Amino acid sequence: MLITSCKKDHTTPTPVAAPIATLGLYEVNSSYYKRAFIAISQVGTQSVSYYGVFDTGSAGMTIDATGILPASMITSTGIIIPVNQDSVVVDGITVTNKTATVSYGDSQSEVQEYGNLAYAVVKIGDQNGSITTSRIPIFLYYKIFDVNTKTNEPPHSNDVFGVGPGVSFANSAIGSPLSYFKPTNGGISGFKLAMLNNADFSISGTYVSGLLTIGLVPDDVSPSSPFIMHRLTNYPQGGYSPDIAATITYQGQSVPAMVLFDTGTPAITLIENSSAKADTTSLPSGTPVTLTTSSGFSYSYTTAQANDLTTIAQPSFTGDPRTIFSINFFTDNEFLMDYAGHEIGLKNN
Repeated sequence: MLITSCKKDHTTPTPVAAPIATLGLYEVNSSYYKRAFIAISQVGTQSVSYYGVFDTGSAGMTIDATGILPASMITSTGIIIPVNQDSVVVDGITVTNKTATVSYGDSQSEVQEYGNLAYAVVKIGDQNGSITTSRIPIFLYYKIFDVNTKTNEPPHSNDVFGVGPGVSFANSAIGSPLSYFKPTNGGISGFKLAMLNNADFSISGTYVSGLLTIGLVPDDVSPSSPFIMHRLTNYPQGGYSPDIAATITYQGQSVPAMVLFDTGTPAITLIENSSAKADTTSLPSGTPVTLTTSSGFSYSYTTAQANDLTTIAQPSFTGDPRTIFSINFFTDNEFLMDYAGHEIGLKNN
């Protein structure tokens, strides 16, 4: 008698890479002033309700210590750390005695934050959807100072959620909160930002779901990806820079540029041109502008009265040689950050 048996296949399916989370952002508009905010609902063990500017132009999360730490710890000259201690733990937040100053803007519009390096678990998002980080470095500040007006700004008026590559110039321990998430199953550290919609910006803020995808998959950065990838340069200070070489064309001029695509710049694209005849000049409404990067990404727009406002500036006046494309760029294009491969991807939409 011949007995035949069936052999069972015990092969385990290979796990497929997938994004870590998808969250929404709040789109806020006041006249031509646009911002994208991300909700912060927990710092340490403490539940909070604050909103950080979603900023592709800087690296690291900064948040006002007011409402985070006990008022008795915060003075006009600093955060109190006990004498002879290098740190103190409050509500799950480790505040170190390492102080720094974080600056935003240029010589004509500089804001400075004064504070301390801290470590905490942070919950990103709110009741609409959220994800919690591991214990990450953040910057707790006790004072915001407007360099040009010589005045202190209100608490939490400049909380920043910096998602750029590299590390903070203020302290190299601080990087993008999104860079600390660890993908699994062949996933890649990074994020995608979907195209913002001008119609969603409102004075009170409109929550728009699905704008931010945390974690990339191999197809996002493969040669067949619809994103045009740009390799970033590593520097001794600040690490990998988000600046991309490009050529800007307007009014018959072609200007070489290092471009920062910056969701944190709320209104006006700033084209730096060392041959400009004035410190700053606003391009008239109806002016065509074309951007072409060194990797072949191309984008054209026409200035309008309320959108795509553009100023030409002398680098000697602003103190910053970079051309900065404002949040308006992100209403026409998609953006990808690959922390692992040190690349930025740009995609026309």
